[in-house]
Amino acid sequence: MPQTKHPANQAQILTSVALTPLAPRSLAAQKGDFGHVLVVGGDRGTGGAVLLSAEAALRCGAGLVSLATRSEQVPAALARLPEVMCLGVHSANQLMTPIERASVVVVGPGLGQAAWGRSLLSAVVSARLPQVWDADALSLLARAPLALAAGSIITPHPGEAARLLGISTEAVQADRAGAARKLARKYAVICVLKGAGTLVADPAGQLALCNRGHPAMAGAGLGDVLSGVLGALLAQGMSGWDAACLGVWLHACAGERLGMHGRGLAASDLVPAIRHLLEEHSACQV
Repeated sequence: MPQTKHPANQAQILTSVALTPLAPRSLAAQKGDFGHVLVVGGDRGTGGAVLLSAEAALRCGAGLVSLATRSEQVPAALARLPEVMCLGVHSANQLMTPIERASVVVVGPGLGQAAWGRSLLSAVVSARLPQVWDADALSLLARAPLALAAGSIITPHPGEAARLLGISTEAVQADRAGAARKLARKYAVICVLKGAGTLVADPAGQLALCNRGHPAMAGAGLGDVLSGVLGALLAQGMSGWDAACLGVWLHACAGERLGMHGRGLAASDLVPAIRHLLEEHSACQV
C-alpha cells in the first residue's frame, strides 16, 4: 500500500484504489513462482478448519498448498481438496521436512491446545519463514511467550487479543486501535484485530481500518478462510503489511457481497467470492 501521512493515531481507510495489487503473471509462469503454503492444524473434531484455510490459500493463487493434520483427517481432506498435499502427522519431528519445503506457514486453525497442538507449534515457531498465526496458536502464544518469525501476521479476535495482552475483552473493545498497536509492537508482527471494523497495525504504529463487511459474517470458520487468504498473499511475495491489508479487504468485501442474501452465510461460501474479487482487483493477466 502506498505510504501516506495521516494525523497521529488516525487510521487509514482500506479502499480498492489504495491497496497494493498482486503483480500480473507472465505467460511463462509456473507453480514454483508463487510460493508454497503449509497449513498446520485440525485436531480431532476440528478438521474442517484447516480445510477451509487450505482451500482459501489454493483459490487465492498459492503455487503449492500442503496440509499437516491428524492422520484420520487425511481421507476427507483428499476427497475435498485433491490439489492439496495432505500429510498425517503425530509429532513435531514429522513436521520438520514439510516446513523445510514451505515458504509460508499458516498455523492454528483447529490446532487445539492439547499436547498434539503444542508439539506442532513448537516446530513451527522455530522456522524462520513468514507465518500466519490464528485461533488456537494465539491461545497457546498467550500462555507462553514466543518469538515469531520476521514478516509474520497474527489474527486475533477481541477475546484472543485480550488474552495476549493480559486485559479484559471489554478493555480491548474500548480501545481497539490501541490494542492492535500494542500487539504489533509486543510481538514485532503485523496484527489483524478482527471484528466489526477490522484493524491492521504494524510495529511502527501504522494503522489501517476496514469499514466493509456484513453482520451475516458472524459465524464459524470465516477466520480460517482469512488465514488461508493471508498465507497465499504472503506466498506470492507480498509484504506482511500489504498482504494483511489486501486480505482483510477482500474477505470483508466478499462477506458484504454475499451477506446481501441474508443469514446463513457459510465460511466456504466466501472462497469463490474472494477469488472473483481478487481477480477484479489484481488481474492474473493484463
